[in-house]
Amino acid sequence: MLADFFEYDFLRNTFLTGLLIGIIAPLLGTFIVVRRLSLIADALSHVTLAGIAFGLMLEKKYAVTFISPIYSGMAFSVLGSVFIEKLRGVYKAYQELAIPIILSGGVGLSVIFISFADGFNTELFNYLFGSVSAVSQNDLYTIAGISIFIILVIGLFYKELFTLSFDEEHAAISGIHSKRIHLLFIVLTALVIAASIRIVGVLLVSALMTLPVAASMRLAKGFKQMMFLSIVFGEAAVIIGLISGYYLSIPPGGTIVMVSIIILLLSISVKRFNLSSRKVGEAE
Repeated sequence: MLADFFEYDFLRNTFLTGLLIGIIAPLLGTFIVVRRLSLIADALSHVTLAGIAFGLMLEKKYAVTFISPIYSGMAFSVLGSVFIEKLRGVYKAYQELAIPIILSGGVGLSVIFISFADGFNTELFNYLFGSVSAVSQNDLYTIAGISIFIILVIGLFYKELFTLSFDEEHAAISGIHSKRIHLLFIVLTALVIAASIRIVGVLLVSALMTLPVAASMRLAKGFKQMMFLSIVFGEAAVIIGLISGYYLSIPPGGTIVMVSIIILLLSISVKRFNLSSRKVGEAE
């Protein structure tokens, strides 16, 4: 079944991009879930949609072709992440307000730009739900660069991100610049979302960042093991989702998410089975 993915260039680009996304999305998603900031992914995905719609509007209305929608989406996503951090500083007692504010702004801008870009079309549909044929070689190189950057940053700042995720007060006492690290963390999240939209789609990308992590939490015995299992589950969801989406002729975003949900349900079932077996063993 993988033969087609290695025979055609556009499918090979999609498959390699999917493998990269299957690593970086759950990897960063582990920190997002632990910090209880899962909705940030949703907020930034809607801001990314606004950026994509803006790029399409420039292309359709003003014939501006040198700015790709994926790059305008990436720029909007990074700007949205910076605004979230600024608003968290404004509403110090209610920092979670920053997320729905930015999400609402992203939705509003998306509606406006989509209207100016003559409404929905096939290209926008591909950005919303992913496509197995939309990834160009330039997209692959861009996403590969983003993936390398994210992995390097997480490797360099793993200790700071780990400490900040579990105990912000201890992080501050330890001399960690929590504001800078948090800003870096949100920018990385924005880059992951922008990189993932070609495969998973804007509206479903947050699922790939959270569902594999939710599944791994049921089975892992430590944080690093949870990260490893998240990546394994993410890769499994992407590979199976891409193949099934291609052969069923449907957007891969939906199949990737459904595979992720099946993995989550299986992990919950395995956990319950292990607990039941342990109780039976103790009773005997």
